[in-house]
Amino acid sequence: MNIKRVMIVGTMVIVMSFGGTALSGSIISASPVAKWSSTGFTEKDDLLDALNQSSDEELYDSLYEGKSLHDIAADQGRDITNVIELQMKQLTQQLDDRLRSGSITAAQYAAHKAELKEIVEQSVFTSFGNQEVHKDRSAIH
Repeated sequence: MNIKRVMIVGTMVIVMSFGGTALSGSIISASPVAKWSSTGFTEKDDLLDALNQSSDEELYDSLYEGKSLHDIAADQGRDITNVIELQMKQLTQQLDDRLRSGSITAAQYAAHKAELKEIVEQSVFTSFGNQEVHKDRSAIH
């Protein structure tokens, strides 16, 4: 299991959950998971590097213990803004690919893109192990 894909899927679940009424029709009918398998992730795992994790298993274990990405980054002395920028870059690339392929319209692209940063920032503070959301977001501003 590729933890980067798990995190992207988790982020996309958040996008689908909080996408708003303007996006609901397009997101629900989209199939981003199928597209992710063809995006050609490189062997170097930028997420593991950003979080100073040695393996997918180490990151998975931390997430399973209830830590958020923010918690993991803080424990490793890493800056969470790097993780946010990485996820923004990857999700923007996926949106670009979907726009190019015609699976979303320019209006849908703009709406997704407008909400992306807030959703990614919220996701790094979410602990998927116990669904707790951290209240202190000042670390990223």
